[in-house]
This record gives sequence, C-alpha cells and structure tokens, in this order.
Amino acid sequence: MFSQNPQVLNLLVKPAGSECNLNCAYCYYLEKEKLYPERDGLFMSDELLEKFTREFFASQESNVVRFDWHGGEPTLLGTDTFRKIARWQKKYANGRQVVNSLQTNGTLLTHEWANFFREHGFLIGISIDGPQHVHDRYRLDKAGEPTFERVMQGIELLKQHEVQFNTLSVVNDYGANYPLETYRFLKSIGSRYMQFSPVVEQIDREAGPENLSLVAPGKSNKAELAPWSVNSEAFGRFLCDIFDEWVFNDVGNYYVITFDAVLAKWCGLEPANCAFADVCGGGPAMEANGDVYMCDHFVYPEYLLGNLNSKSLNGMLVSERQLQFGRDKQDKLPAYCRRCEYVSVCAGECPKHRIAKTPDGEPGLNYLCPGLKLFYDHAAPYMDYMKRQYDSGGAPSSVMDWARGRTQSPEPPAAQSAIDFSSVGTYDPCPCGSGQKYKFCCLRKKRPVRSNS
Repeated sequence: MFSQNPQVLNLLVKPAGSECNLNCAYCYYLEKEKLYPERDGLFMSDELLEKFTREFFASQESNVVRFDWHGGEPTLLGTDTFRKIARWQKKYANGRQVVNSLQTNGTLLTHEWANFFREHGFLIGISIDGPQHVHDRYRLDKAGEPTFERVMQGIELLKQHEVQFNTLSVVNDYGANYPLETYRFLKSIGSRYMQFSPVVEQIDREAGPENLSLVAPGKSNKAELAPWSVNSEAFGRFLCDIFDEWVFNDVGNYYVITFDAVLAKWCGLEPANCAFADVCGGGPAMEANGDVYMCDHFVYPEYLLGNLNSKSLNGMLVSERQLQFGRDKQDKLPAYCRRCEYVSVCAGECPKHRIAKTPDGEPGLNYLCPGLKLFYDHAAPYMDYMKRQYDSGGAPSSVMDWARGRTQSPEPPAAQSAIDFSSVGTYDPCPCGSGQKYKFCCLRKKRPVRSNS
C-alpha cells in the first residue's frame, strides 16, 4: 500500500561511467575518468546493475518508477545488457509501472537499438546542439571528426521506428549566436521537447595531469572561465529570441524546458527543471563502480555520498548530507539575490553556475544572472498573462493571440516621431515612455510580427 505522498527519488545512472565514443570540447564529464584510474574502461557489472535495480525499486513508494540512464555514452554497453536490465526491472517491479529514459549522442544507434527502445517504451534524449555548423563546432569524435551526420542518421532511425525522443542542446559561446536558426532546426527534425543547457565551466590550468582541471565553484582561486562558456547576456538574448517565436506561434505545440519551468514558478508550482527549484539535490548520480554523488554536476570527491556496494541506496539518497546539499541552494543565496524581484522564480538557478560576485562583492552570485534577468524582464508580460489564464482555468496557449494583439497598436503619436532611436538597445526601456522594452514597443511598430517563415 503506497502512502498518499509517495516518496519519489531520482538518480542519474551512468552504467558506462565517463566512457564515450565522442570527445566534445566542452564536456565536463570526460575527465572524470581521472577519479577512477583503476577502472581501465570497465563498465558497470551485471551484479551491480541487478543490485541497483532491486534497491531502486525498494527505495520508491510511487506506483511509477523512473530510470534515467546517462553517461558517458550508455549505448556502449550494447543491447544485450539493456535486455538484462529490462528483465530485472520486470522481476523487481512488483506490478509497478516502469519508465525508462536514456540520454545518448545518437551516433551508435542501429535498427536493433531502435527496436529495443520501441519494444520497451524508452524515451530517448538526443544530444544535438543545432544545425550542422553549430553542432560540429565542438561535438567531435575521438579522431577529431564531425558527428552531425551520424547523429542525424540516429534520429532518422528513431523516427522510422516511431521511438519517442526529445533533444538536449548545449548553448556555448558559438551556438548562442544562432537562437532562431537552432530552434527552427530542432522543430524541423521533429523535436517537440527541447532543453537548452548553458555551458559554464571553470578551468584550473595549473592542475596537474592527474587532477581534474574543470573545478567546482569556489574550489580554486586560480580558476578561469573556460573559453567555450556562454556569455551571460548572450544566453539571455538567446532565450529571448526563441521565446518570441514560441510565444507568438508555438505554445502548446512545442515545449522548451526553461520556459515551462519559469512559467511553473510564475504560477507557484514546482518546476520540472531542478535548476529553478527552491532546493537542490534532485539529480544525484551513480557511477559505474557504484559511487553515488550528490549531483550530476558535482562529481567531485568532496560530494561523494558513498558506494552502493557498502551503503544502501535509500540511505544515501535521503541522508542528512544530501538533504543539506539541497538546502544550501537556498541558504547560501547572496543578499543581492534575496532582494531580487525574481528570486521566487529563479531561486538562484543552478549552484554549479554560482561563480560570480554581487555588485557589493559577496561571492555566490550566479554567473548567468544578467542574462537571466534580461530574459525574465522580456518574458514578464507574457508570463503574467499565462498565469492569469492558469488561475482562472483558461488555456495558457491563448497567449499567442494576446501576444499578436499587443503588436497591432497604432503608430506612436506624431510628437514621438522626433525621438532618436538610433542608440537604443533592443532590450532597453523604450524612450517613448511606455514603460515597455524597446523591442516590445516602438521597435515592434516598425516591423512585422515574426512568423515561422
């Protein structure tokens, strides 16, 4: 008998550890192999996989149990291993529904894999950063060769076999310059659920060859921003441009995780994206040897909870250390953030990005803060409208008609024609005095509403 408020625990499982057939320049995970020099390429054993499956079911109180397979590249294990996993899930489910998701770079997919995914109802996440020139900028294989065409072949296999998939796109210093091209490309390949993940990494260039060079926030005073990291304002503009197309044309048909998460928080709901949750700790990760870390983005020795071979999975995931790690997200917010008008929406975003200082010098400010504020300002009128619709039982998708209607107002009065707009930034307050951003006021009145074309 399950409780009225069933315990649901999440865990990113990495059965291939950091093993991968690609060598993406910005990957924060490839070098984690330095933590396990004794592994010598060893994948998670069958014994450990079965033990994990059994304990994961035992730790859950929900009627639906979700398994999230990540990497590295999990398909390196082959379909035989995953068929064993499917059998163990059936063995230990005790009648509960099983949901599997698997994140892959897509380059190793075959008809056999696609058949397996369809047979067992896997939801597949495809890592693809955008059109070819965006994707191949950093996502190369071990030989330094581009991977776009192979990823597209994998996507076509999934579509051919009617396997459900969504996309994860890393937004880096290059890709941030192509928001609409990327968004429209993803729509064109059949992605209806999109995640745009900003890459923000710090490098300690003085780290020895046996040490991790990509460091956690606050762990090195010699760290510098990685060259592929996205600029904060550029990420904000990236979100704004995609949001424009989405809110005018695509609400209810295409889903962008960041927009959904922000809208959820705007409405006082729990977001699906942990980056915007009030507390952290919802994304712990297990390595191929059974080590469990507090978060997928904090696979560092100081964040190790224990090992499945010596500790119970449930005990680690609900331990006081893990709970405190989650509370720290809120407890360690700088005073500058606590005073922000968007704190109830943003919650400081992901702690991995808290590498900047506030204007008064306090550490712990999210590096993406300026860009996120730009986006919140930009989206606020539309979020307010969708919240009103949600509160009244209406359809948030009606925001599209409302948004189009906002742009059909008459030209500015003749007295405003003398205003010099030449030096006004797109997201600056409109000099006509309307109180809106220039992009949503006089600039809108000078050009047609953006369409899908």
